[in-house]
Amino acid sequence: MTIETVTGYCWPQSVASGGSIGLHLSSAGGRPVNVEIARVGAQRTVVWAGTIEAADHPTPRDADSNGCGWPVATTITPGDDWVSGYYEVLLTIDVDGKTRQSHAFLVVRPSADSKNTILLQLATNTWHAYNDFAGRNLYNGGTHASLQRPMARGYLSKPPGAGRRVTTTNPPDRDMNAHVGYIRMNHLSGWAGSAGWPDWEQPFLAWAERNGYGIDVITNVDLDEHPGIIDNYRLLLSVGHDEYWSSPMRDTVEGFIARGGNVAFFSGNTALWQVRMEDRIDGTASVMVGYKGQFKNDPVYDTDRIAELTSIWSDHLIGRPENHMTGVSFTRGGYHRIGKRVTNGAGGYTVFRPDHWMFEGTELDYGDVLGAATTTVGYECDGCEYTTVDGLPVPTGADGTPESFEILGMVPAAHFTRTTAGRPPKPHEPSEIEFLASRVFDDRSEAAVKRIAAGQAMLGSYTSPGGGTVITSGSTDWAHGLAGRDRQIEQITSNILDRLG
Repeated sequence: MTIETVTGYCWPQSVASGGSIGLHLSSAGGRPVNVEIARVGAQRTVVWAGTIEAADHPTPRDADSNGCGWPVATTITPGDDWVSGYYEVLLTIDVDGKTRQSHAFLVVRPSADSKNTILLQLATNTWHAYNDFAGRNLYNGGTHASLQRPMARGYLSKPPGAGRRVTTTNPPDRDMNAHVGYIRMNHLSGWAGSAGWPDWEQPFLAWAERNGYGIDVITNVDLDEHPGIIDNYRLLLSVGHDEYWSSPMRDTVEGFIARGGNVAFFSGNTALWQVRMEDRIDGTASVMVGYKGQFKNDPVYDTDRIAELTSIWSDHLIGRPENHMTGVSFTRGGYHRIGKRVTNGAGGYTVFRPDHWMFEGTELDYGDVLGAATTTVGYECDGCEYTTVDGLPVPTGADGTPESFEILGMVPAAHFTRTTAGRPPKPHEPSEIEFLASRVFDDRSEAAVKRIAAGQAMLGSYTSPGGGTVITSGSTDWAHGLAGRDRQIEQITSNILDRLG
């Protein structure tokens, strides 16, 4: 039975001071919509509220790739007092005395005279890759993800409850019953545990603002379309699950690092896939293209544009592994505390180099475990090829990891195989680890698969020749250490923000 409700989206999704955004709505039965817009950080601050007339519009069959095409119900023009940040757009209608609600979002980009020195880019490309509003996403056959459609339930708001995190916090749970039960009970998208605002960025920003850090906010696409914005900052942040990066995004960030800019990747599975932003409207991309496992269908395949192929960045055909930027890669990591992969893992890092400045004030020593009490390591993890010297892990650099990268702590992670995947591949399809081996080594033999079978989540750091410092947590779940008030995770995060920001 279809539930009568209201849905909507903002276009464009980010705006600078003096700009405007259209709010596109579809309301069941053409009911008026109560709209409340609030900036969400340490506090939820309402900046606008009103009632909007809206019609009931059908969702096109191809909305997942070509957008909904709904008309603008109202135009939002942020005031000068709307500081940079994530803004929740709460939509409410009354259906026979019952309240129906959904959410949209917009981002206010920082003003040119912002005094903040830290910039957070929201992982909005990953949100859109998983968004299955209208049916398809990049995980169930889609290759084009429209940005002009609502977000499915669970990507912008989640109720509390056991199983809210996709990471298992009370192992063992080999079938992920807690998370699957939570998703079903709350009628959320089946992919909502893997992406979205409430999972990682929201708790990180809440912690940072409570502790006095001023942080400006942009979207992934802003790094693509407004590359100069990063030059006003000392420190760029990537938080949570930041999986999908375009070539212009990488150009922007790698140039920033080369010029001495600092980046903290409090994220995992970071920049695994290349995407292309296309179908621009007034200069703003409206579609994200990602062929992924269908890369041979990508129009740039086997052409002189092969460097733009929407496969993994570590694909031998592209030759630009994400290690060059982050120091690590999902291809050498995998999963931790997810279903049948490292089911009973520690949930924290074993510390190898406690003398690093990052650990000042933590009292951590060699061999101590960091972050386990709050399961700070979980879900998707990144590592690099390494060897051991005098018992300590040292990168080989063979996979593109910078020479100066130091492995400060790590814990095992592993990829999905044909028998351990929560969503098993079809008989004619490769397993995840077979696919990764085939793209990295051009070989998915048993020997090639074995080379990446024993992964790690790595906490580490390197310094570029230009003086830029890069930190990586090597896991999506660092923000949960902050949300859980883990004293050592809080201290390390403060050390990083204070020194680099």
